[in-house]
Amino acid sequence: MKTHKSSVLACVTDQYDCDRIIKTAKQIADDCGCELRVLSILKPTSNYAVVSDQIEYLNLVAKEAGADMTVLFHTDPPKAAADFVKENNVQRIVTGMHDGGDTSFLVMFNKYAPSTAITMVAKNNMVYSMDLCRQYS
Repeated sequence: MKTHKSSVLACVTDQYDCDRIIKTAKQIADDCGCELRVLSILKPTSNYAVVSDQIEYLNLVAKEAGADMTVLFHTDPPKAAADFVKENNVQRIVTGMHDGGDTSFLVMFNKYAPSTAITMVAKNNMVYSMDLCRQYS
């Protein structure tokens, strides 16, 4: 579903403590007058029962923040997130911390959507943002 209003996207996994990402994204969305969106991308499997309680909890946190939560099933989460960003006028994504790997979610997402600002929320709730600067040639 396409939207015309700019939005902030909370990208969550299937962990309970991702609620901190939704709460931080809500603050950012409110500060910039954007919509809040919440996205979780699960790799296809035959048994989602092991994550159903976590996803339901995060869905409730999203609802409390005034957002709908979208759950996608995809083998390439960074690509799926980048496609979602492009389709939904997302100006910034909010995620957990970068794990340092060359093929991590954030590294690969940035390759697919290099013009999207990124905010990371550490487990201790410290917030780190990477904003875009104008490129001069």
